[in-house]
Amino acid sequence: MPQTAPFGTWSSPITAEAITGSGISLPGVVVDPSTSIVYHLEGRPAEGGRTALVESKSGKDLIGRDFNASSGVHEYGGGPAIVRDGKAYFSHLKDGRIYRVDVAGGEPEAITPENPAHRFACFDIHPTANRFLVAVLEDHTNDTPSAIVNTLCLVDISSGKVTTDFVSGVDFYAMPQFSPDGTRLVWQQWVHPDMPWEGSNVCIADVAVSSGSLHLQNTTFIAGEKGNVSAGYPSWASNDTVVFLSDVSGFTNPWKYTNGKASPILPKPISEDFSECMWSLSMFPYAVVDEAGKWGVFASFKEGRTVLKLIDIVSGETKELSCPYVLVDSVRTVSRSAHQIAFVGCKADEGQSVVQGVISNLDSPSPLAISFTTLKADANSAKFDRGVVSTPQGISLKVPPNQDLLHVIYYPPHNPAYSGSSIDGEKPPCVVSAHGGPTGMAYQRLKWQIQYFTSRGLAWLDVDYGGSYGYGRSYRDRLIGQWGIVDVEDCIKAAKLMSGEPYNYVDPKRLVIRGGSAGGLTVLAALCHSSDLKTFAAGTSLYGVSDLLALAEMTHKFESQYGFKLLGGTPKEVPKNYHDRSPINHVDSFETPLLILQGEIDKVVPKGQAEAMYNSIKERGGVVEYQLYEGEGHGFRQKDHQKDALERELGFYEKVLGLKHD
Repeated sequence: MPQTAPFGTWSSPITAEAITGSGISLPGVVVDPSTSIVYHLEGRPAEGGRTALVESKSGKDLIGRDFNASSGVHEYGGGPAIVRDGKAYFSHLKDGRIYRVDVAGGEPEAITPENPAHRFACFDIHPTANRFLVAVLEDHTNDTPSAIVNTLCLVDISSGKVTTDFVSGVDFYAMPQFSPDGTRLVWQQWVHPDMPWEGSNVCIADVAVSSGSLHLQNTTFIAGEKGNVSAGYPSWASNDTVVFLSDVSGFTNPWKYTNGKASPILPKPISEDFSECMWSLSMFPYAVVDEAGKWGVFASFKEGRTVLKLIDIVSGETKELSCPYVLVDSVRTVSRSAHQIAFVGCKADEGQSVVQGVISNLDSPSPLAISFTTLKADANSAKFDRGVVSTPQGISLKVPPNQDLLHVIYYPPHNPAYSGSSIDGEKPPCVVSAHGGPTGMAYQRLKWQIQYFTSRGLAWLDVDYGGSYGYGRSYRDRLIGQWGIVDVEDCIKAAKLMSGEPYNYVDPKRLVIRGGSAGGLTVLAALCHSSDLKTFAAGTSLYGVSDLLALAEMTHKFESQYGFKLLGGTPKEVPKNYHDRSPINHVDSFETPLLILQGEIDKVVPKGQAEAMYNSIKERGGVVEYQLYEGEGHGFRQKDHQKDALERELGFYEKVLGLKHD
């Protein structure tokens, strides 16, 4: 029989030991178009956080433990590998070189010269002149962010020669892809101060093969506008048609370019975003599924969850597919003739899996259907009964006085061994989580980290504050000029609304706030520079921003001007914004206990920010704890560090909130 005990004191089978290490991440899917064999990238905390390249169905590793199939491009990486004609090409993080290995076995061999300043990502091989590989190249010869050079390069696989300026002249490039006949190349590009989801272009050029080399001619901008319209995620539906996504309508919808003209695929734009913001170069939201290039399967966000749609690229006819996955990413074509796709999928009660989908009756009058096969399952999901999982509840809160919408995801305390609290009328303590980015999104997918808390009787509240994607550009643009204000106040509003009428879900006196990276800034600001410093009883900042001026001066190239729009201008233009919204300048206001967790080699938010915050609070007698993890960057990849961080955070809340185990 279920027992009762005070919220936050429940015993749970979900231990930090169990859900770290074996809890691998799946950053992306890779498919060999010549064989239709599916491969995937697999982040392994138990192996020092390295990323393996794995044949999904058999589970066979293509590379040994000495190799790490990761890219350092944009620091966040992604797009580190492809497989073509039975050979895998991948970026090795340790030395940055591109390696080739036969999928049947053998030792990887380097195909680019030694150059520790070079980083590669987003590979494609020319379909006929297959000695040539195009890639994004990030050159750190001068490692000052303003001096780092990004281009599209051309690699001669046979000789190792790297033509570094195959396409050059702007700040960033992504996702180059040759047409099926090799006569054209398409890619995405953008310039500072835009991020790719703010203003970017899709470009196309003719490819000329001559004198044993490749040359581009007649480059054309086909979509996008600096600062105003994002156009990206391009791919070829056929030799004549490029598919891409554009947010010109206010929501990121599918477009196409054919016969020299760009046009929307849908007859009318719909209020759904068909992509995530491109933080990783492994992200991709759709795949073409027939040989004629007429049909595509697209993933979009609806009410905070992914839905799958089959869309006629010619007419825009749309059919929604039945899909149990609340998050779908890294969508790839497996076989056009067999109408197969593969992707990384997550359910509300099942972690990341590599999934293969097959569309039935695409060419027949029978009802359309899609079936799914799991190629690589989440290891942790097999350890625990699904009954222990707290189901996410997406809620759109109406914020007075104007009844503006604020999107949150609520996870109630849940553990089948407990029927509730032994204290009459008790409301649970709640962890309020601010996602990173800040242009990010909290997904309604199973995260064992969340279940670690909810299974112990704590509630969890993810806040998709103004600035989050998945709800259209106007919602995202609420953060322009308001970073450090809108995100902070939205978290406070969400916590108060959920702990008051009409919800009364959680205890208003036992709210804690936590967040990583940009979410860490939200945490710190909520505790020292907000409308109500008493909302939260404690906070945890994971590699969080404490000094916005230092961030602007020291962070990596990809985000080096990201803050200009979010803060209303450059440090010279609006110095007061950078000063006033930096928590380091408000340490005298800290009265709330704080836990700081930080990676030693973090280049996105260097450890100096965490240490300055810790030392300042400590010197004035505040309650603060600090843990530095050696060898970790922006996020913790090693098992021991993941385990320690999780246990340390729970222990901190237990101590601050006075929770006691029986």
